[in-house]
Amino acid sequence: MARFLRPSIRTFVTSQMRMSSDQLGELGKGAGKGGGGGGSIREAGGAMGKKQAAEEEIYFKRKEREQLALFKQHHQEEIDHHKKEIERLQREIERHKGKIRKLNHDD
Repeated sequence: MARFLRPSIRTFVTSQMRMSSDQLGELGKGAGKGGGGGGSIREAGGAMGKKQAAEEEIYFKRKEREQLALFKQHHQEEIDHHKKEIERLQREIERHKGKIRKLNHDD
């Protein structure tokens, strides 16, 4: 199913993994528990590290909101498509019922 989703929607799930990771350590306090430094400013810690960490969090939260909006839009498009398909199939059913009524009437 994931291959049918837009790439931006697919990344929504991977961004959730980042948010739930416990390997980050305290944001802005230097290198995290995972061994990665996150850049020289983050490694140094202090006010600059905290500022960069806060900016990154804002960026990722904004991206998450955008991806969630795309995800909702995708589902709404799917719902609309299926409603149209239901209407088309109901018209087909009525057409076939009409043919059966005509055949019964001709007997």
